[in-house]
Amino acid sequence: MKVAYKNKIVRNIIICFANDSANLLILWWFNGNFIEFVKMKVVPNFMEVIVVKGVLLLLLTLTTGYILNCDGAVVVRLDEEKTINERPIIGVLSQEQSFYLHGKYPEENYTSYIAASYVKDIEASGARVVPILIGKDRQYYRDIMSKLNGVLFPGGATYFNQSDGYADAGQYIYDIAIELNDAGDYFPVFGTCLGFELLIIIASGRGEKENRIRCYSYNNLPLHFTGDFRSSKMFKQAPEDIVDILANEDVTINAHQFCIVDENMESHDLVKDWRVSSYSDDDYGVRFIATVEHRRYPFYGVQFHPEKNSFEWKLSKNYAHSINAIKANRYFMDFFVGECRRNLHSFANANEENKYVIYNYEPHFTGILGSMYHQCYFFEPRGNVTTK
Repeated sequence: MKVAYKNKIVRNIIICFANDSANLLILWWFNGNFIEFVKMKVVPNFMEVIVVKGVLLLLLTLTTGYILNCDGAVVVRLDEEKTINERPIIGVLSQEQSFYLHGKYPEENYTSYIAASYVKDIEASGARVVPILIGKDRQYYRDIMSKLNGVLFPGGATYFNQSDGYADAGQYIYDIAIELNDAGDYFPVFGTCLGFELLIIIASGRGEKENRIRCYSYNNLPLHFTGDFRSSKMFKQAPEDIVDILANEDVTINAHQFCIVDENMESHDLVKDWRVSSYSDDDYGVRFIATVEHRRYPFYGVQFHPEKNSFEWKLSKNYAHSINAIKANRYFMDFFVGECRRNLHSFANANEENKYVIYNYEPHFTGILGSMYHQCYFFEPRGNVTTK
């Protein structure tokens, strides 16, 4: 269903205008003597009022909609339901091939990769995935974002100062997402671990000195929620049992050597635009920001890895795989996909859609090769071996 009036104030004006106008016309219909009419207590006449008012409300609503340039007869939604897209497709940004994995595929010489756990996490929440490649011009990202319902910046291990890489692509996507949202086109972005850090560093201006600190966090941790976390977009409707698990059990998987702390937010004047909703402590007691969101745009970040609980199984990592851990961490991608359902972008047709989706690529079993990722997708080989 197309919603012609997204602005709640405009909708309320239309409703009030139609309702009040109908009442005035009914009073005029009965020569202004409404009290005398009520005293008649005649059921047929009372039913006549209801019918007349109903017809007048319909006519006035349609007329008002036409005057305000609606696309024909529309239904004004009074509820707060935000889910409108039942076929969401989310872009996942690739990143430079890791040195370790490059050594395992020297002939292929792949340009970039995506860990399959991010793809599975999105699919488990009811969306499909399109890989977004690095090293492209701005128009490529603008074109592909016009077909997608949101973008995920995944975690990983790459630098932000490499030309035409993960960070440059992330900058394009971030800037275009702001343009889309400023134009009233709801476009969410979600950053995980390195992706979360990238969001903050881009917002900081990507100076020569990166706006993050060194830390050491390679454990499963709880979240220390802020006093007002319940008023945040991310946790406003989180079930109590999910919040209880996150706050009291070691279920968030951390694997990062950099952190964003309050001083990073304050030093670059980010507090006015970004809101912190929880913290965690690294292995040496440094309190770092665990979850954050933009106050205006649907941009979200988590320093931990919700995708690993269900889809990464390396024994040496000791990831939290309990039922509670899996249940609690599912919330984050479910939330993000829910945000992406508010976006109605789509491909022109099924044929175009099929050319872009991740199903065109086969995941490699990289866990058996010693990688920290159980499976990976690889893109754009520059060597002798050609793949899809």
